[in-house]
Amino acid sequence: MIELLQNLLKIKSISPNDMGCFDLIEKELIEIGFNCERINYLNVENLYATTGNSGKLFCFLGHTDVVPTGPEEKWKYPPFSATIDGDILYGRGTADMKASVAAFIESAKEFINSSEKLNFNLGILITSNEEGTSKDGFIDKIIEDMIKNDEIIDFCLVGEPTSSEKVADCVRVGRRGSLGGNLKIYGKQGHVAYPEKVINPILLSGDLISKLNNKIWDNGNNAFDPTSFQISNISSGTGAHNVVPGELELTFNFRFSTESSEKSLKKEFESMLKELKLNYDLVWDLNGNPYYTKDNFFKDIVANSIKEITGYTPEQNAKGGTSDGRFVAKMNTEIVELGPVNQSIHQIDEHVKISELWTLKNIYTKILKNLNQAF
Repeated sequence: MIELLQNLLKIKSISPNDMGCFDLIEKELIEIGFNCERINYLNVENLYATTGNSGKLFCFLGHTDVVPTGPEEKWKYPPFSATIDGDILYGRGTADMKASVAAFIESAKEFINSSEKLNFNLGILITSNEEGTSKDGFIDKIIEDMIKNDEIIDFCLVGEPTSSEKVADCVRVGRRGSLGGNLKIYGKQGHVAYPEKVINPILLSGDLISKLNNKIWDNGNNAFDPTSFQISNISSGTGAHNVVPGELELTFNFRFSTESSEKSLKKEFESMLKELKLNYDLVWDLNGNPYYTKDNFFKDIVANSIKEITGYTPEQNAKGGTSDGRFVAKMNTEIVELGPVNQSIHQIDEHVKISELWTLKNIYTKILKNLNQAF
């Protein structure tokens, strides 16, 4: 498992490029009887592997692409060297999420090579563009095609790094939705010495930003924190100190709970713009709706498996950013996300503890065995 992970980490699979990770994974899976299919859309590669002939479909969902490294000279070890230092394995993509991919392959090997009869269909679906834009077509398109072909994923384990302080102390049973937007506020450009002849969009944005900052969009619920609003970028100005600009551009994002919707957030946001009588253009970008696994069957399988291996029960929540689980949720699938500790993801010196990775692998194996016994 560690050798496979190191080989995966040495591949510079910057999103949306797999760069050969699937070749290594496919070889491992074919050896244990999986049927492997490459499903490619536009510039995105995907690998779908299955084994089993009957029963419900359990699927592991993951990705091989990684985010850029940032300044490589600031890393303790080169980010694609897959260096082991004691119990720590360093490399871009270790926690997010090549470690989960390697652990699941190892757990699948153990389970399939055991004497147990497979009572369900086992699938592994991996993409090369989880970290990139969803508009390039990948898991969402595959899920749509599966639905059309009446191939439904009943249970899905997403290998995202959900753990907080120690492996498997937290699992995600849902995710918030993500709704972004780009707003342009128009004014009138002119000389700063003649305020009567200009309309300053920077000043106009002040009241709007204050209203947005103080707005309570919803109060959340037992599973979700309240919907949050953030501004990620503001740009304006001509570069001259004595010129009032003619427009301002503002980029923002909602992370929303199931208490709000795309429609309700758009309506409330646009009502503020009209109330302030702003001259504007607005482009919305829905990155994903929230989802939540209400049924307890698979959640209990995962929680009980974790307790059997670690001795503790994980916290179940719907925190964090978006994940590819939002696409699988269209099938009304029972989804749980479980992976390594997330403290170093997307950071300089991203890493995992090797000892915790073995624990994660044991949990994955136990989930497969407990699921098999349940059928």
